[in-house]
Amino acid sequence: MRIPLIIACALALGAAPAAAGDDALVIYKSLSPEVALEAAQAALKKCRDNGFQVAVAVVDRFGQPQVMLRDRFAGLPAPDTAVAKAYTALSFRAATTDLSKSIRSGQLDPGLARLPRVSMLGGGLMIEAAGALVGGIGVSGAPGGDKDDECAKAGIDAIRDRLDF
Repeated sequence: MRIPLIIACALALGAAPAAAGDDALVIYKSLSPEVALEAAQAALKKCRDNGFQVAVAVVDRFGQPQVMLRDRFAGLPAPDTAVAKAYTALSFRAATTDLSKSIRSGQLDPGLARLPRVSMLGGGLMIEAAGALVGGIGVSGAPGGDKDDECAKAGIDAIRDRLDF
């Protein structure tokens, strides 16, 4: 008598996920390593052309580093800062220059800048594809966040035609 009850319960529980249908899986867009590398290389080239030695990082949609490029003479903190900028832009869904301005103006709590892995310095941008957030790019080492931003934007511009996949 107990065995049929256990089997009935198991069958009922097993049927629940099937009834959920589309809710059982999540489908998302993701940057390929090749496209992430292309963005990082374009950003690095833009900074080199402007005379700056920088580090460039691309993080995936989950904030994990996908690509890191460091020019020979980029400063020691540049790689970690580039990753933090990319992570911050992705996490807050905003350019880090805008976030920095919001903190200075009092619109955002300055305590946010002290969160782990966060960098509220210019040079971090979101990477979007067909309306979906797919990653972030961060540049660090140019003399000013505006110059880091310019290089990060060049990285995104280099892959823009491939983002609507």
